[in-house]
Amino acid sequence: MKRIFFPLGAALCALFVVAVSRCTSEVEPDSYAVLAPAAFAEEAEAWEGVVSSLQQRHHAVVLRFEESPMELEARLREVAPRYVAVVDVPENIGRDYVIALNQMSRRMDEDPYADFLWGIITGYDAAGAQRMVDDAQEPMVIRTGVASIKELEAAKWFDAYAFVDDHQVGMRGEKKAGESSLTYSEIEYRTDMTGANERIRRFVEKRFGKDVPDVLRQFLEYYEGYEPDLVVTASHATENNLEMPGSVGNLRCRDGRLYVDYPGEQRFVEDRDSRMVYLPIGNCLIGNMNNTRNSMAAAWMNSQKAATFVGYVVTTWYGRNGWGGLKYLITNPGRYSVPEAFYMNQQDMMAQMQEWSDSLTVLPFDYDTNYFKTLTPVLERLAGDRGLTEDEAFFWLGFWHDRDVLAYYGDPKWNVRMQEVQGESDFTVTSEFERLSRDEAAATGASRRCVITVETSPDFSLRRMQGDGFKEEHVLDLPFSYFFPQRLSNPVLPEGETRHIVVDENFLLLYDPAFEPGQTYTFEVLCD
Repeated sequence: MKRIFFPLGAALCALFVVAVSRCTSEVEPDSYAVLAPAAFAEEAEAWEGVVSSLQQRHHAVVLRFEESPMELEARLREVAPRYVAVVDVPENIGRDYVIALNQMSRRMDEDPYADFLWGIITGYDAAGAQRMVDDAQEPMVIRTGVASIKELEAAKWFDAYAFVDDHQVGMRGEKKAGESSLTYSEIEYRTDMTGANERIRRFVEKRFGKDVPDVLRQFLEYYEGYEPDLVVTASHATENNLEMPGSVGNLRCRDGRLYVDYPGEQRFVEDRDSRMVYLPIGNCLIGNMNNTRNSMAAAWMNSQKAATFVGYVVTTWYGRNGWGGLKYLITNPGRYSVPEAFYMNQQDMMAQMQEWSDSLTVLPFDYDTNYFKTLTPVLERLAGDRGLTEDEAFFWLGFWHDRDVLAYYGDPKWNVRMQEVQGESDFTVTSEFERLSRDEAAATGASRRCVITVETSPDFSLRRMQGDGFKEEHVLDLPFSYFFPQRLSNPVLPEGETRHIVVDENFLLLYDPAFEPGQTYTFEVLCD
């Protein structure tokens, strides 16, 4: 890959537009690889059916490993796929497995960016994995949502939406079908603590006195009632449970299903009939299958038909990887699929980390030491060399911590995205391709030029394009970004380009854009 990266202070001489499919029409079609064990110990025929389904759907090459997909690193360099699906049993999948996949995706060449989008295809059993593949066969537009966070309360992305607040415990909001905004109310309080154990009783007494808002019960009423396309959670969790702050209950997993553990009451959560996307982006550990089928991740994928599940495999802290992926997804809704949104956010993180220090893009992070309150020796040294404040150093620490710890379960090529919001598709991009002259080709080393044109509408909003202030404590303004419809071959910017741009075969980022309403801009990308 070739890239051009200009420093943060570079002047912005004009505006940037990104290449679309006409620029890439002469590039080979995107390739897809399926990585799978050489032999499945149990349910071999059913698991091989999962591999075969992916192979046929995506015209994929199948690569086999003995112990770990990381054995295939050299072979992946040869095949150079744009998409990689790893089919494996849950007993093989844990924290270090996910971290290693993230790292391997960036080692296909010399730069720090991921060279393919990847997803793990697994399940409580082979039937669950096959269901994940089948549910991703047709595109999906997300129209309904339920969450344990307040941050999506604008609800403009949804025809129907409901949430319980994981910060202001006791608040809830609901936008029913046909309504234009949320109606807020207070969650009912639980007064009967019969059956609660001593730990829960002490917690309730310390936090609330006597009564406690029944947060989990309200969340489940919304979830089971709406059966939403998208679920977003951000509250206390582990590999084995999910609790709502202030609630006396827990969601737990058993035999591939979710069950509710209330004081004096246990019941299974109703199994779903329809596919969904689950983004527990603010939860600790819930994305870690922990080398067992008896995990929350497996239960959500199995009984709740989570065809895509994106979650942390370690204790969360800074949250840039999770919240940033969500911000990319809802900014200019409909523009990115879920896998593209999380991919773009991770490359944005890598671009910023490379600018700070090349070492942060490759150094392993010690997840067994609590660095939430203390800087690592590496960052203390880097901070001292660069004269960083403690806050700036912790900002780096947050990126480094989040770099490799988000697990993506699901088909990385599934076309699942938010529905468009009226008035927010406020710029268009077109491109024209031309062959370079012999002299130009000799001077630039490229063979083609893409002349790209962007038109902003009269009501274009730069603030909205950059994320509209969403979750600023975790993710600042987004750059202008683009995921190329097809992978470009050796893209570079013309000599003399001074804007702060990162370009790679799969994407382009423009930092500190200065787009204005009602304007037309052009720019060039050279490629083979």
